[in-house]
Amino acid sequence: MANRPAPGLVVREGDGEVLESWLRSTTVAAGLARRARIVLLAAQGVANTRIAQEVGVSVPTVISWRRRYEARGLAGLEDAPRSGRPRRVSRERVVAATLAPPPKKYGVTHWSSRLLGSHLGVGNATVARVWRSYGIQPWRHGTFKYSTGPELVAKVTDVVGLYLAPPDNAVVLCVDEKSQIQALERTAPMLPMQPGKIERRTHDYTRHGTSTLFAALEIATGRVTAACKPRHRHTEFLAFLRQVARAYPDVELHLVMDNYATHKTPRCAPGWRPTPESTPTSPPPAPPGSTWSRSSSPSSTAQPSAEASSPRSRTSTPRSAPSSTTGTNAATPLPGLRPPRTSSPNANQKQTNNTRH
Repeated sequence: MANRPAPGLVVREGDGEVLESWLRSTTVAAGLARRARIVLLAAQGVANTRIAQEVGVSVPTVISWRRRYEARGLAGLEDAPRSGRPRRVSRERVVAATLAPPPKKYGVTHWSSRLLGSHLGVGNATVARVWRSYGIQPWRHGTFKYSTGPELVAKVTDVVGLYLAPPDNAVVLCVDEKSQIQALERTAPMLPMQPGKIERRTHDYTRHGTSTLFAALEIATGRVTAACKPRHRHTEFLAFLRQVARAYPDVELHLVMDNYATHKTPRCAPGWRPTPESTPTSPPPAPPGSTWSRSSSPSSTAQPSAEASSPRSRTSTPRSAPSSTTGTNAATPLPGLRPPRTSSPNANQKQTNNTRH
């Protein structure tokens, strides 16, 4: 009878997605994934003998799990309680003690399995089993942050959209700097690696002050434009911007950088326009290799028109068209920088208010 094709098993509503997730999961028990595969094959009308061959179990096992699913659904696929001595340690007691801070007499801030076991009068293996079953990990911690920026969502959307869908015929650069790099020189030349010997260097060194590394990463190609400066001021940052402008002549540039004070100095405004959606206040942690504010530069060396100087709506994607025109800054550009395409702070505020409606 087992060799004949079995009727298709009727899977209850919503159980199919759960069974599929058990098959794809890397953390679910192997036995539970095997039972999910049996039920899914049975739902397709596969014969019991064929299911047993594909899954690697016996035919009675296939029939047993089919019947258990028909009777109890997903709950029938779980392991039944094992026979044996009842638990003498209350799991709720272990969990409650774990979630409470240790007494001050122990001089620690988090429980260990041995310390909690000694405190409760149980074995540390018992505590470890309870922690595993409830997913409790007292030795780990994470971080979180709440943003206070009222326009955080719009600004993050603009920056992320610039990464995912950059404007046509434009270059997106991620700019950042590493300051206070110690310039150290060893007192003797380094000894190279040899057979049986590792690379060696002297333990003492001579200090030559500190250096600052400026770098601009081209998102699309991974090309890096970098410079080392002796100090970390807006003067050095402007010099680096000139270097970036020379590295990408006659190309529209979009810079993604943080809201460091050096980036927001008024002397940077004549050559590099901060858009209304830049620099979120108290942003969440940025993705690796990126930061949260954005600036852009004009694409040519001619004076920009009113249309070119208009910022995009703060709720639009990077490919959206310009909104309304704004006035340009009348400050004189610094030597070597590209002409301005920037709006005054009042105009930017007005533009931001307009886009809200």
